[in-house]
Amino acid sequence: MKQRGFIVLTSLLLAALALLAVAALALGIAVAWYWNDLPPLDKATDYRPRQHLQVLTADGAEIAQFGSERRIFVPIALTPQRLKQAVLATEDADFYAHAGISWRGLARAMVANLSGGVPQGASTITQQVARTFFLSTRRTPERKIKEAVLALQLERELNKDQILELYFNQIYLGQRAYGFGAAAQVYFGKTLEQLTLAETAMLAGLPQNPIHANPVSSVARAQQRQVWVLSRMLKTGAIDAGEHAVALAEPLQMRRQKFVDVDAQHVAEMARLAVVERLGEKAYTEGVRVFTSLRADEQRAAHAALRRAVLAHERKQPWRGPEDFEKLPDHPDQAARAAALALKDQRDDEDLRVAIVLAAGPAEISARLASGETVSVRGDSLRRVQRALLPQAPAHLALRRGAIVRLLAQPRGKGVEWQLAQWPQADAAFVALDPATGRVRALVGGFDFNRQQFNHVTSAQRQPGSAFKPFLYSAALEHGVMPETLVNDAPLADDGNGDNGNGTPELRPGAWNPKNSDDRYDGEITLREGLVRSKNLVSIRLLQHVGLGPAREWMARFGFDMAQQPQNMTLALGSGSTTPLQMAQAYAAFANGGHRVTPVLIERIVDAQGQVLFEAPPPAALDEGTRVLPERNVFVVNTLLRDVTQRGTAARAQATLKRPDLYGKTGTTNDAVDAWFAGWAPGVVGVAWMGYDDPRSLGEGESGGGLALPIWIDSMARALRGVPVQALTPPEGVVAVGDDWRFAEFAEGGFVTRVGAPVTITSDPALPASAAASSPR
Repeated sequence: MKQRGFIVLTSLLLAALALLAVAALALGIAVAWYWNDLPPLDKATDYRPRQHLQVLTADGAEIAQFGSERRIFVPIALTPQRLKQAVLATEDADFYAHAGISWRGLARAMVANLSGGVPQGASTITQQVARTFFLSTRRTPERKIKEAVLALQLERELNKDQILELYFNQIYLGQRAYGFGAAAQVYFGKTLEQLTLAETAMLAGLPQNPIHANPVSSVARAQQRQVWVLSRMLKTGAIDAGEHAVALAEPLQMRRQKFVDVDAQHVAEMARLAVVERLGEKAYTEGVRVFTSLRADEQRAAHAALRRAVLAHERKQPWRGPEDFEKLPDHPDQAARAAALALKDQRDDEDLRVAIVLAAGPAEISARLASGETVSVRGDSLRRVQRALLPQAPAHLALRRGAIVRLLAQPRGKGVEWQLAQWPQADAAFVALDPATGRVRALVGGFDFNRQQFNHVTSAQRQPGSAFKPFLYSAALEHGVMPETLVNDAPLADDGNGDNGNGTPELRPGAWNPKNSDDRYDGEITLREGLVRSKNLVSIRLLQHVGLGPAREWMARFGFDMAQQPQNMTLALGSGSTTPLQMAQAYAAFANGGHRVTPVLIERIVDAQGQVLFEAPPPAALDEGTRVLPERNVFVVNTLLRDVTQRGTAARAQATLKRPDLYGKTGTTNDAVDAWFAGWAPGVVGVAWMGYDDPRSLGEGESGGGLALPIWIDSMARALRGVPVQALTPPEGVVAVGDDWRFAEFAEGGFVTRVGAPVTITSDPALPASAAASSPR
C-alpha cells in the first residue's frame, strides 16, 4: 500500500516537473519569439522627457503652461527621501533587492488571484517603467512577457536610481500631470521638498488609479489610497506611530484647479508666440521656460483692479437677460441632475459665477452654482431686474426657473452677499512700466482672455482724448509759453486774419466749433489751470500758437506713430489713435527725466537644462544718447501733472493714495467713447483704458476720471507699497518766480504772457471798443 502511494506521488511529481519543463520551454520559446520584436531601449537610456512650455513672472510665479503634458523634471538626487519611501512601500518594497522581476511578488499575486481573493498585480517598478515607455496598457500574455523581458534588460543597462528617476518623472498621475514634480504643483501648488508627509502619501497613492482616484476627481478615493500608503510606510518602518497619527489628522489644502497663480493670459500668449516663432512645435515638449518682466503681486493687483472697475461699470447698465434657459423637472432629484448637467457645459469664472435659477420672486432668487452650492440673491441687485421678475416679462429678459445667469459674491461682514450680475460688454486694459528700463511690470490685455483674445494693451488703437494734452503743453514750453501764461478759454472766433502767423489756419466757427467738455468757458486762465481743468479751448489755442508742424515734430519725440495722428487742429484734443502701451512709453519720458525707453516684456527664454536660448539686452543707460526732452521741460510739465492729481480731474488719486508724488492726466473722448488715465509715480508709469470694442458711448456722464482712474489707483496702491515719497528736484535751467516756475532765461520776463487774447470786433464805428469786446464766458 505504501509502495503504491509512493508510486502515485512520484508520478504526480514527475508530471508536475514535466509540466513545469513544458511551461519553461514554452516560456523560453515565447521569449525567443518576442525578443527580436522588442523595441530599443533608447527612450529610457537616453531619457528626454516631454516637458510643457512654462511662462513665469520675474519672481518665479507661474502664469501659464502650454502642452499636452505637465511635467517638471526632478533628478532623483533632489527627490525627497520621504517620497521615495512612500512610493517604494506602496508600489515595490523589494525594488532594491530584485533584478527587475519580483518572484516573491509574483508568487504572492498568483496565490491571491487563484484563491479568489482581491486580485493583485505583480509588476515591479522596473516593469512599470518598461510598460510606460514601450508598451500599451492592454492586459495580454504577450504584453506581460515583453514587460518582463524589457525589465530585465533595463536592469542590465541602468542602475536602480536611474530606473527610479525614470519612474518618478514619467508616470501619469492625473490632471495632465506626468511625474511627481508636476503632480505636487497641480494638486498642492508646491515643490516636492515643500510637501508634508500627508501630502506625500496622497501623491504616492496616485499611480494605481490616477484618473479616478486623484483628489480632484474623487477626494474620497484619494484619501483611501492615502491611508493605505501611510499604513504601508508604518509597516515598513519608514515612519513611526506618532508621524502616522499626525499625517492622518492633517487636513489637506488642495490647490484651486481652475485658476492660475498669476492671471496674465494675454502675456502668456505673447510669450507663447515668441517661443513658437523660435522653436516651432518643439516649444511645447522640451521644457522651455519663459521668464517675463512681470512682478507677480503687481500683476495680481492690476488684474483685480481692472475686473473690479469693469464690473462696477457693468452694474450701471440695463439688464440684458439671462445667458440661456434650461427646462428643469419638478422632482427635486431630477431637477438637481438636470441643473448639474446644464451647468457642466457652461464656462465658470472666478468672479462671475455661472448659476441656474431654481426659484425666482420679487424679493429673492434661489440659484445653484456650478460647484453644486445653492445660494440666494436678495436686496439692491434685484432692483434693476424687477421687470424681469414679473409674470408678463418679455421672454428674452425673464428671470424664471431654469434661467442661466451670473452671480457675483461681495464681502459683507464675515460672509458674502450674492448679487445678480451679467457678463460685461465693455472692456479695459492696463499696463505698467519701469520708466528707467522699459520693463513691463504689469499687463492686463482685457477683462477675460477666454472670451476675447485681442490684446488691448498692445493692439487697440484708440483716441487718447485729453490724456494726449501734456505732449502739446510740453511743446508749448519750448515756444515761450510758461505755466503762468494766460490762455484764452473761449469759443473760437474769426479774427479776420485767416492765419495765426505760424502757417496754421485759423479755423472758423462755421467749419469747426469745438467745446469744452462741460460747455463752460472761463476766459483768460493760466496754462497751469488749463491742464488742471482739462480745457479743450486752451489746448486748441496752444496748438495755434506752436503751429501744427512744430507740434507734430515735438510729439514724435515721445515715440508716437505720427501717421496715426491727425494733420489738423483736432490734434490738440487727442483725436488721433494710439495704444495703451505707446501711451505708457510716452509718459515714461516724463517719469524718467526726458529719456526714450523701449518696452520689454520677455526677459529670457531657457531650455529644460537651464541653457539660455534668448535674453533681452540689458537696459540702456539713461544718458544724453537716450534723451528726447530737455530735463527742465520735463520738470515743469510734471508740476502741471501733479496739480491734476491734487486738485484737477484726477484729484481722487492723491486723495486715495495719500501721497503727493503722483503725476498724470485723465482722458475722455467725445461722448465718452474712450476713458483713459495715464500717469506715473516713483519707479512706475501706468496707463489705464476702458471702452467698447465696437466704439460707442460708455454712458452719459462717464469719464476717464470715473472709469479708468480707479484701475490706476488700485494698481498703484500695490506698486507703491513701501516706496517712500519722492519730491521733484528742480534741474538746472528753471527758477521759481512767485508761486510758479519759469525757464531761467525768463526770470525777469520775456516769455509769452498771453495766447489767443480776446478779439475786439467793432461792427459800428460809433460803438466803443470796450462794449464790443467778447465776453470771457
